[in-house]
This record gives sequence, C-alpha cells and structure tokens, in this order.
Amino acid sequence: MNTDPPNPPSPLLRLDGVQIAYGGIQAVKGIDLELHRGERVSLIGANGAGKTTTLNAIAGILPLARGEILYDGDRIGQVPAHKRLRRGIALVPEGRGIFTRLTVEENLRMGAYSRRDAAGIEADLERVYAMLPRIKERLAQVAGTLSGGEQQMLAIGRALLSRPKLLLLDEPSMGLAPLVVEKIFEVLRSVGKEGVTILLVEQNANLALEFSQRAYVMESGRITLSGSGAELLTDPKVRTAYLGESDEIA
Repeated sequence: MNTDPPNPPSPLLRLDGVQIAYGGIQAVKGIDLELHRGERVSLIGANGAGKTTTLNAIAGILPLARGEILYDGDRIGQVPAHKRLRRGIALVPEGRGIFTRLTVEENLRMGAYSRRDAAGIEADLERVYAMLPRIKERLAQVAGTLSGGEQQMLAIGRALLSRPKLLLLDEPSMGLAPLVVEKIFEVLRSVGKEGVTILLVEQNANLALEFSQRAYVMESGRITLSGSGAELLTDPKVRTAYLGESDEIA
C-alpha cells in the first residue's frame, strides 16, 4: 500500500528567477513568485519597485532578460502577448486602457476578439451586465465620456470577456472615490469566487492585503517579504512602510 503523501497541486503561475530590463535599467532583479488556482494574491510596494513591470512581463508586454515564467505547466517566457491572452491571461492595465472613441459595448466585445464561440460570448456579456449594471445602462455611450470609476469597471468587464483563468490588475483603485473602490473590489471578490485566479498590484496596501489570501512585498526590483494577507497586515515593517503607521511606542 502506498502511504506517500499526495503531491501538492502545481501552481497555475510560477516565476523563476525573473529579471526584466529596459532602457538600460534592471527593473526586476531575479524574483520568484507563484499563484495557485483560485487564489487572490497581491503585490505591494513603493512606486518604482517593479510591480507594474512584473505584471507586464507576465502578460507578455515586456520581454524577460533572464529567468522563466511557467503557466499551467508550460514555459511561456517567449510566448507573445496575444497567445497568452488566448490561454487565459488577461491584464487590466494601469490607466484602464479603454478605447475612448468606441462605445461601451464595442469595448466589451473587443475583450472577446480572439474567441469564436458566439453563444458563449453572448452568455458572458449577460454575466458581465449582471455584475456591472452601471455599464449595461451605458452600452451605447462613447467610452471616453464615462466617469473614472465606470471606465475602470469597463476595463474589468472587457478583460472578463476573454474568459481569463488568470486576471492581472494594475492599480484598479487609482484616483477613484472610496464608494467606487468598494464596488470594484466587490466585483473582484465575485470574480474570485467563480474560480478566476487574481494577481493584484495596488498602491492602497491595506485594501490589497484585506482582499488577498497571500501577498508579496516588492522593493527595488526584489521580493523582500511574503505571507498571508492577514500576516502582512500585522507585520510591523509592512505597517510602518506601507500602511502609514509609526513604529514608535506611544
């Protein structure tokens, strides 16, 4: 009888020794990171730490200098961005990246451009409409005339139309009112409950850690700390550096 413990499931995404350089600057200096299926994971750190660069490399927008990215068991470090999208990696970029001159509906349908299952696309549109009712009310509106919060919701909806297994989000709360941010994270929790794996870069560290099951802290192109969201919320270094709390004894 085999009494060996079962092998743990392989991660959906793994970065091994990833280095990224551009413009003569080494922005990411050999990081290791992994996400398991269905996890919500955040990457926090100061501006310039390399967080956005890491997301862009996972999405295929930036090339690797060294190291490897493994996704669903395959090496994808040299796979172009559009093929990564077809395999289920979707990015909601910083600044939203919507098509401002297209309508809301046209933007959403652009998210499904690589799909050929017409019935599935229509079903997913209805699912996004149910999740984002404010977007449904504005389908014929030119996207550039939406409020910042509506544009962010549109960017998330567009990404969901690609049916992602892995959803990458870069600063989804940036410049938005607290009530709008609350709604966006409510939507992201719903997406996570559907089994989509989420990797979040978010300047609001408190919000990110409360949302995430696990988190990584990035400083000057390196991962310096990792743990559960709850653990990092109570870590003195994190509280001082990213949560705006003093480490002095009152």
